[in-house]
Amino acid sequence: MPKGMMLKSDGFASDIYDPQGVLSLKKFCAERGIPYADTGKPVPLDTFCAYGLAFRERMVPNLEETNVTYVERIPGGFKVDLENGEAAEGRRVVLAVGITHFENLPATLAHLPAKYFSHSAANHEVNIYRGRKVVVIGAGASALDLAGLMHDAGVDIELVSRKPEISFHSAPTGKKRSWWQRLTRPSSGLGPGLKSRFFADSPLAFHYLPENLRIESVQKALGPSGGYFIKNKVVGKVPLHLGYSPDGAEVRDGKVHLALRATDGTTKEIIADHIVAGTGYRVSLDSLQFLSEDIRSAVQRANGSPVLSINFESSVPGLYFTGLASANSFGPVMRFAFGAKFTAQRLVKVLKKTAVREPVALSSVEVAVNTK
Repeated sequence: MPKGMMLKSDGFASDIYDPQGVLSLKKFCAERGIPYADTGKPVPLDTFCAYGLAFRERMVPNLEETNVTYVERIPGGFKVDLENGEAAEGRRVVLAVGITHFENLPATLAHLPAKYFSHSAANHEVNIYRGRKVVVIGAGASALDLAGLMHDAGVDIELVSRKPEISFHSAPTGKKRSWWQRLTRPSSGLGPGLKSRFFADSPLAFHYLPENLRIESVQKALGPSGGYFIKNKVVGKVPLHLGYSPDGAEVRDGKVHLALRATDGTTKEIIADHIVAGTGYRVSLDSLQFLSEDIRSAVQRANGSPVLSINFESSVPGLYFTGLASANSFGPVMRFAFGAKFTAQRLVKVLKKTAVREPVALSSVEVAVNTK
């Protein structure tokens, strides 16, 4: 997320989970004197980052950060090699890799050098593009927020989306919702609506739906849209090319020439200094190169994601996946911080129930890895 961006999630839905509720975002903001509201007030990125660091310092002060370089199966479990030269062994490994490995790039642009093409996840500073021509591709929060922030920073910015129109969340009215609105569009950690309420509150029930229905729901639910607070930074200010998809690109004379094609076959070209793909994330186990080939080939998949049990365990005994990689099994809530409560409670329950009693390397229970 670039500096200056706001979270789309409401304040009450942006907590980092802990069992006793010791440090919610609301409590953190109260301690620091930061303006906060459960709903109707966007959470700035810098506030959320500061909250995350404070949460870490208070809850896991002895955390040691290092990258995982390799995970392989050994008799009785797994061996995990770390970047600092150490290694650990355990009967189970929990992968909490987030979205870092799953950046989705348009195939028609993947050949471009990094100087001319990047994913939105790589763009934390928009000021570096000031005075240059940039094209952002996408219609979700990443693309729209980048476009709006770049425009404010004086970047010559244009936005391309295959969608014929761009969606934004509804701005809060400040009025109390009627009983009918509360009944037909109940609030939830994923926003208002009956489906959102089901996705937010019933991930275990979601798991029991037919696989094809689960995959379709994850693909279509909570589609690309921008926060209401970014609308006035984009609409009427950023040139929009709607209904167009990237058809290819090449670099000539230090510029990238982007070819676009509409659904009706219409074509056009944009010449720019850089292209940013705000095209989201797609789970692919082949992207997890720190996992041995033996492990990756043994994990049963559905639409690129691992098939998981009700306890987040993959077809490789002792190997668990959380976060985005578990969305096809437990629903769209796994794409958000709000899903951490269910995940943590479920994992702790099963790990405690079957925990080994004798000490093992790194942990008396199991080895948990979080990679970059």
